[in-house]
Amino acid sequence: MDLTIHLTFLPHTDPEASLAFYRDKLGFEVLNDVGYDGKRWITVGRKDSPGPSVVLYPPDADPGITDAESATIAEMMAKGTFASIILATKDLDATFEKLQAGDTEIVQEPTDQPYGVRDCALRDPAGNMVRIQELR
Repeated sequence: MDLTIHLTFLPHTDPEASLAFYRDKLGFEVLNDVGYDGKRWITVGRKDSPGPSVVLYPPDADPGITDAESATIAEMMAKGTFASIILATKDLDATFEKLQAGDTEIVQEPTDQPYGVRDCALRDPAGNMVRIQELR
């Protein structure tokens, strides 16, 4: 098989706040922005790279989700335990410095982890955990 990762999904609670974070703070480009039934699906990534993209989606868009499940998802998102993503950079300290200078919610400063990576952690506006690893 010749499979690659094409898209991954992260929930958002506010499309404009998500755009401000992923586009303006992290520097991703908007590849697609689709509205349907009062909801938005926003795809961000790099136009110059064929790598995977992230679809920021409304977590209540699936018609099969019950009210109780929707409440559980909202609760988990608020705690930062529902979804996560790991990004990578060549210069973690410079990236962290830029993010720390704004109003980004920092969870962990750059740290050498016992499992062999150096990374930091922050949360996006929806509460998703965003870890950034340093490429070595």
